[in-house]
Amino acid sequence: MPKKVWLLVIGTFINITGSSLLWPLNTIYMHDHLGQSLSVAGFVLMINAGATVIGNLIGGKLFDKIGGYKTIMLGIFITVFSLIGITLMHGWPHYVWFLTIMGFGSGIVIPVMFALVGTVWPEGGRKGFNAIYLAQNLGVAVGPAIGGPIAGKSFDYLFVSNLALYIIFLSIAAISYRNLNPKLANEKKSEQIGELQPSKRSFYSLIILCSGFLLAWIAYSQWPTTLSTYIQQMDISLNEYSLLWTINGLLIIMLQPIISPIVRKYEHKIKAQLVFGMIVMMCSFIVIIVAKDFKMFAVAMVILTIGEIFVWPAVPTIANMLAPKGKEGSYQGIVNSIGSIGRMIGPFIGGMIVDSFSITVLMLFLCVMFIIAIIPCLLYDRPMKGAWHANNSDNSIR
Repeated sequence: MPKKVWLLVIGTFINITGSSLLWPLNTIYMHDHLGQSLSVAGFVLMINAGATVIGNLIGGKLFDKIGGYKTIMLGIFITVFSLIGITLMHGWPHYVWFLTIMGFGSGIVIPVMFALVGTVWPEGGRKGFNAIYLAQNLGVAVGPAIGGPIAGKSFDYLFVSNLALYIIFLSIAAISYRNLNPKLANEKKSEQIGELQPSKRSFYSLIILCSGFLLAWIAYSQWPTTLSTYIQQMDISLNEYSLLWTINGLLIIMLQPIISPIVRKYEHKIKAQLVFGMIVMMCSFIVIIVAKDFKMFAVAMVILTIGEIFVWPAVPTIANMLAPKGKEGSYQGIVNSIGSIGRMIGPFIGGMIVDSFSITVLMLFLCVMFIIAIIPCLLYDRPMKGAWHANNSDNSIR
């Protein structure tokens, strides 16, 4: 990968590691240290997620208007400001205010990273987006692993550590991202998808794609929420449940030598990759229906991980291909906001179904959702028919 992409990957890793230090412990801190109920803590986290959605959309828009460097610096400055506030004032209700601001600031940063990797290395295709995806998952694995022991000594140390990581990220961005040059992006895009018709066509395609992406995230969000409770009811310990996520993170890294050749071979059949990944993810929920012990849940997690490796990087890749000139950031903002919305409403939907029916009904419901999600994955490029040159239509995003 080019040096510019490596800088984005390193920045993404530090950014996600910093945010992951805190997010698994937010509920514990608000409940055990601030004396708030679990429902209040859940509501605060929903506000934080909502601020992230708004940040995603604004960050994407700003990328298109003022460029990647200025936008990412704005997002980091807002996040650092919020972390300074949390470090100095982490009582109630100050914690809520600064946590919301932090969600907004970090929300600005995420789509910009995806948009930048698509513009500075357009010839990389999916590889650049996959590298950002790997950096995110590595950060998610490392953050909680070091956050727990730090919080065990003092939450004050955790807030300071989080702030320190973001200051490092700010330094890297200030020094290295100023000269990121996206001049090849539009040239490569014309090679990939030909001349586009008015942007309404591509926007309709994006919305169709995102409808399937939303359903997939609603399903995926059950693993850290409703399924976490169900798994422990099956006499599986919290440590074993945590091990499932360790398996997820390790597999994402370890399977790359196997998955990468497949992705390269079918680089021009990204639609097929997307549909295949959806089907594999659906199979993991079928396994859960019959799972009775840790081994079966581990098998379900392995299947889920294989599926997500194909799905999650594919969607921002397609969004970059669909984006008309000057809209790359907005399209990545929409994709990231849809993922955030799925993570927001998924636990609520899952909890309602389990409370009203059973976990088996929820799993069957999720399988139906995946079947429905495959439909927009197959049809999202219909609005673009006629918008590509005939000799490019089969080599772009199918």
